[in-house]
Amino acid sequence: MSVKFNKLNNLNTELTAPPSKSLTHRAIFIASLANGTSLIKNCLFSDDTNYSIMACSAFGPKIKKLNSNLQIIGKECPLNPPLHKIYVGNSGTTMRFIASYSALMKNNQVEIIGDNRMNERPIGDLIHALKDLGVNIYSINKNDCPPIIVEGGGIRGGITNLRGEKSSQFFSSLLISCVKAKKDVEIHSFSAIKSRPYIDLTLDTIKHFGGEVINEEYKKFFIPANQQFISKEYTIEGDFSSASYFFGIAAVLRGKIKINNLNYNSSQGDKIFLDILKKMGCRIKYGQSWIEVEGDDLNGISIDMKDYPDLVPTLAVIGAFAEGKTHIQNVEHLKYKETDRLKALATELKKIGAQVEELPTGLIIKKGKFKTAEINTYNDHRIAMSFTIASLKTGKVVIKDTECVSKSFPSFFQIIKNVIKNNIKN
Repeated sequence: MSVKFNKLNNLNTELTAPPSKSLTHRAIFIASLANGTSLIKNCLFSDDTNYSIMACSAFGPKIKKLNSNLQIIGKECPLNPPLHKIYVGNSGTTMRFIASYSALMKNNQVEIIGDNRMNERPIGDLIHALKDLGVNIYSINKNDCPPIIVEGGGIRGGITNLRGEKSSQFFSSLLISCVKAKKDVEIHSFSAIKSRPYIDLTLDTIKHFGGEVINEEYKKFFIPANQQFISKEYTIEGDFSSASYFFGIAAVLRGKIKINNLNYNSSQGDKIFLDILKKMGCRIKYGQSWIEVEGDDLNGISIDMKDYPDLVPTLAVIGAFAEGKTHIQNVEHLKYKETDRLKALATELKKIGAQVEELPTGLIIKKGKFKTAEINTYNDHRIAMSFTIASLKTGKVVIKDTECVSKSFPSFFQIIKNVIKNNIKN
């Protein structure tokens, strides 16, 4: 399905942020390993989180949807061997997390497979780390990508080294499942970890469910052996990553958007987007559980986004409407996402008339003369949602294959249509 919006003027609206995808994933995996019944409130139900629900359920935990909540009856280790292959679509989080989680099953083996793009995304660093910790795991095609085979029997423990520049999810995967290791685990990072705030989310969620991880300045993580997760009630916060698209709309349209269900004291790293927008010229207001952004004349910015990769598509589109140059740096790990996001952003921004230079580690973006364009989304939810900003600003942009937003934000385009409808009434 393709969508095209007319130019939107005089924007002034109020929304509620959807639940955090990252926290929903983490709560599902950790509660599935907890002793007893947990209630996860305000969950995000999307393609990605549904893959995590199905993957964890296959190993014995009982997971039931209760309106917007999840009831999870955890399964003590060893987990049950699944009766079938585990399919994760293009959910990178599910693939990385289930690779470690599946090692906690009884002596057996399981095949874990994704869609075509997932089977091109490297997982070799995690495979090698798990091997160091006593897990028999390998890539079926011997290319360090899925599909993978994992044999159960538990995680022995010990010491492993892991590079940090490709994906923080490799660390999060180990941190969650190694709480159940037979011996103490040490994970050493021998390069700077990118997307580090996502590790903070993992550590916070582990702590909430009674686990312990000692973080030594992100250079070493020490995990005591044979811990027990405790069943708990846990409420998922609103998602700053998803809110960024609406804040971006307010910025570029010089409008005003207030979003409820956002906690500015959250550990979510993507709340940095508010500071970025302020530096670019927006006005920001905060309440106890809401944040409001009002757009104004925008100036380009030069910024290191290594810890905030999910914000890059939104920032790149905003940069195409700002005065001066926007230089997004240190994001070469975007090449390993749902698509090569650096290449995709450069290609599609040029279509709408922006001046773009694709660098090995980032993008330089300048405003150009805007023109009619059809945007390919590459089956990437964040490409589709970020270019909605350009569509609403110019009235000239068609976004193709919008179904991909079901990966993280199924109601996104319906909310956009409601914003337009309510804005016209006002």
